[in-house]
Amino acid sequence: MDRNDYYGGESTSLNLVQLWKKFRGSDNPPSNLGSSRDYNVDMMPKFIMANGGLVRVLIHTDVTKYLYFKAVDGSFVYSKGKVHKVPATDMEALKSPLMGIFEKRRARKFFIYVQAYNENDPKTHEGMDLTRVTTREFIAKFGLDDNTMDFIGHALALYRDDHYLDEPALDTVKRVKLYEESLARFGGGSPYIYPLYGLGELPQAFARLSAVYGGTYMLNKPECKVEFDEEGKVLGVTSEGETAKCKKVVCDPSYLPNKVRKVGKVARAIAIMSHPIPNTNDSHSVQIILPQKQLGRRSDMYVFCSSYSHNVAPKGKFIAFVSTEAETDHPETELKPGIDLLGPVDEIFFDIYDRYEPVNEPSLDNCFVSTSYDPTTHFESTVVDVLNMYTMITGKVLDLNVDLSAASAAEE
Repeated sequence: MDRNDYYGGESTSLNLVQLWKKFRGSDNPPSNLGSSRDYNVDMMPKFIMANGGLVRVLIHTDVTKYLYFKAVDGSFVYSKGKVHKVPATDMEALKSPLMGIFEKRRARKFFIYVQAYNENDPKTHEGMDLTRVTTREFIAKFGLDDNTMDFIGHALALYRDDHYLDEPALDTVKRVKLYEESLARFGGGSPYIYPLYGLGELPQAFARLSAVYGGTYMLNKPECKVEFDEEGKVLGVTSEGETAKCKKVVCDPSYLPNKVRKVGKVARAIAIMSHPIPNTNDSHSVQIILPQKQLGRRSDMYVFCSSYSHNVAPKGKFIAFVSTEAETDHPETELKPGIDLLGPVDEIFFDIYDRYEPVNEPSLDNCFVSTSYDPTTHFESTVVDVLNMYTMITGKVLDLNVDLSAASAAEE
């Protein structure tokens, strides 16, 4: 059941008229932007790591037969006021203008270690127990400076803040390996893939798959009210005077506001442009990560751009997003470092939304509530949340050892 008249709730993709209605309160966008139905503007824009958790879920469920993907052109990082391609291998490290000549050699040694590292083969550990050594100590062993540590932690391992530095280094190494393996998958300029026609295709594909197995989808059901018995256990959901009976409810935080708490807010900007983002090799789809230290902030900022090459805008148009964990109530000012990278924009929209996480005990009330989307431009943290929910709901751990070559077949 969904109170909206479209699939995907908060993570849908909107056409131009819907976008105008949401942010400008009118359904009359300017005609110079092209046809409304040529737009599929993601409300929660995220790229998919080619070797990551979401690809494994999509293959495991066989939903890939309803989706078409295309590689993302570029992955960049902001350092000392400039945008640079993220080096992810020993060869790329040697070419990167991010580092001086001696730092390049040290970085190359780091990448060679990570590429060779195998958790089950002590010979590749070089005497280090990465479950005990912190990331800070591990990176210090290679003599890498703060700037290098910054792009490794934030643009490769995709941490959102610097807490990882004092955690065991094994997780960092696994994350960098995932980035490298994903980069190698499609041989493109980034480790990411993205569905044609935007992320709104994902919930629609699952709705189609669900129908094959007898699932029923009800859109446009206003005021979905979750009903409980006297013990506080869920027994159904009521809308328009009818109750759908059930033993368990799975929902986002907006359906059960008294079972969640606010954990932060996200500031974001959505821009429509007529050119690619400058200094990204004319990439038609790109991610730029602005690490917190480079901006003097507590959390990273993310720039995401897609375009007509992924069928999310008419020919010649680009959609860019800038997002971050909000530290003030002024998105226009706060997002300025990311917006300054975009160049001239045709239209720009600003938005702040709250993030929630569940505080209920599902074993007592049979309510399984997801965590709100974070501001990152990739799906890795979202998939962890979904898999944890799956285990709580079913009591089973999902085995995601799948043949990843199936994704290559779905790649256009």
